[in-house]
Parts: sequence; structure tokens; C-alpha cells
Amino acid sequence: MSAGTETGTGAGRYAPAPGAAPLSRMIAAQTAFETKMLLRNGEQLLLTVIIPSLLLVLFSTVDIIDTGSGASVDFLTPGVLALAVMSTAFTGQAIATGFERRYGVLKRLGASPLPRWALMTAKTLSVLVTEVLQIVLLTVIALALGWSPEGNPLAVLLLLVLGTAAFSGLGLLMAGTLKAEATLAAANLVFVLLLVGGGVIVPLDKFPDTAQTLLGLLPISALSEGLREVLQHGAGMPWGDLGVLTVWAVLGLGAAARFFRWE
Repeated sequence: MSAGTETGTGAGRYAPAPGAAPLSRMIAAQTAFETKMLLRNGEQLLLTVIIPSLLLVLFSTVDIIDTGSGASVDFLTPGVLALAVMSTAFTGQAIATGFERRYGVLKRLGASPLPRWALMTAKTLSVLVTEVLQIVLLTVIALALGWSPEGNPLAVLLLLVLGTAAFSGLGLLMAGTLKAEATLAAANLVFVLLLVGGGVIVPLDKFPDTAQTLLGLLPISALSEGLREVLQHGAGMPWGDLGVLTVWAVLGLGAAARFFRWE
């Protein structure tokens, strides 16, 4: 066999095959990248980990707010878990995505082999990974403080998944329609308002009756009250709260898909 034939055979066997990687591998790589960026961001780490942890420890050990009968930690833990979901899926994701849109990062990624829907999928998966880490940390802290959870784990999982979908849709809608600076201000303002009025720390029954009805329709209230019914009172499926979260998830994700602007 001649040298030219060997070269041709070798080239045919070992020549690179240009093209995009499998879609699943691209989504996994983008998910890992998004998760690292989320956890390395100091402001996001403050929102997603430090604030919920401090609130849980502070209000569980210092008698500041009347949380009703039973241990304070049993009332507070479900609300803080709901707050952790909101801080990651809504506040953190809205701010990060808003500035990525402003700096043209989303536009460049949209021109890559990774489809735009796959990019949004990777962002959602990175949120879920971060939430798992949050929930594990907060659960360890709560158990150390004497928390005694009850209820159906499946109901808890459904509440967390629907809550994530609802807040993720609202966060992407805000990031895809407002300027980055407006998103930063609005997301932080909503975080503070829902922390106070969403049943996270302050029981909803402390508010006037009319306000209770309206506040109960918010996604943070549905998530915190639903988790509280299951984990504190051992209830079955909180269908009412699941229904509220489902409506918010459908509306939020649908609006985000319809109105999100990539540049």
C-alpha cells in the first residue's frame, strides 16, 4: 500500500466531524455553567442562601413575632423554604437574566447551536439545582433548631415544583420586558414586599380579612401556606394552594414565552 493511500485512509478514519454536540450534552453543559455563575455571584448568594438562613435562625431563636401555638421553627421553616424558592427562581433569575440581556449575552447565545428553548431549559435546571442545595442547607439548620416535619413528601415536591415554575415564569417575564436597572429595582422590591406580606414570616391571619383574601392569591402565599399545611399540620394534598400555583405558572410561563425580548 502506498504512502498516499495510507494518508488517505488515515484521514478518512481520523478526520474531525464538525457539527454541534448532542442537544442533551449542550443543555447539561449550559446548566453546569449557569449554576456556577449563580453560586459565584455574591449578591445572588446573599439572596438565595444567607438571607433565608439568617431569617430562619433569628426568628426561631428570638421571640419577635407571634407565630401561634407550637414551636416557632415549625411555623417558620415552610415559609423560609418558600422564600428560598422565590429568591432563586424569581429574584435571582430575573436580575441575572436581565443583565445578560442588556450586555448582549442572550443575543450571542441565541445565535449559537444551542436553541433558545434549550437555553431557557438550562436556566430552569440551574435554578432547580440551586434550590436543592438551598433546601438541604435549610433543612439541616431547621432540624438543628428542633424542627419536626410531618406530611406527605409528594405534596411537598409538587408544591416546590409548581412554585418554581410560577416564580421562574414571572422572573423571566420581568427580565425579558424591562430594562436591566428596572428589573434589579423591581425584583428586589417585590422580594421585600412578599417577604413581609406573603405569609413567610408574618402569619396571614395578622392582616385584615380583605387583605388576607388578596394576599392568599399570591404565589408566595400559596407556596408558604401549602408547605405549612403539609409540613406543620400533616395535611394531605393542599389542592387550593396547588391550584393557585398552577394558574400562576401557566400565566407566567405563557407570558414570558410570548413577550420575552432577546435584545
